Amino acid sequence: MQNNHKEHLYKILVVGDLGVGKTSIIKRYVHQNFSPNYRATIGVDFALKVINWDQETVRLQLWDIAGQERFGNMTRVYYREAMGAFIVFDVTRPSSFEAVTKWKEDLDSKLTLANGKNVAAVLLANKCDQGRDVLTNNGIQMEKF
Repeated sequence: MQNNHKEHLYKILVVGDLGVGKTSIIKRYVHQNFSPNYRATIGVDFALKVINWDQETVRLQLWDIAGQERFGNMTRVYYREAMGAFIVFDVTRPSSFEAVTKWKEDLDSKLTLANGKNVAAVLLANKCDQGRDVLTNNGIQMEKF
């Protein structure tokens, strides 16, 4: 009997300003838990989400990049070989939404896929349970992203 099981590993970056909830999103997705206690990520942290789908195993290696790292020299090293990115902003902090474009520009300037194209990025709005001021007041800007 032939084994048709395939395995895939994808490195995914999670970026955004300090305190937008990148670590919380990752912990919720990978470990199904939430902690209201805030502890800033220093540098980078990692998590692995394993998904079994049909005859395939997908391993998502989630790289939690500290919010202040965009200004550091290490991001090029952290970004290397990533296949995609989540850019996170906090719906209660307009400045974190305004920084989304800068994060995308940072990704595009430091990371390209093997085919020369920019890495795909998904925009994640976090803390929606605490208010939607950024979403309602910046709807037009959000459509441009």
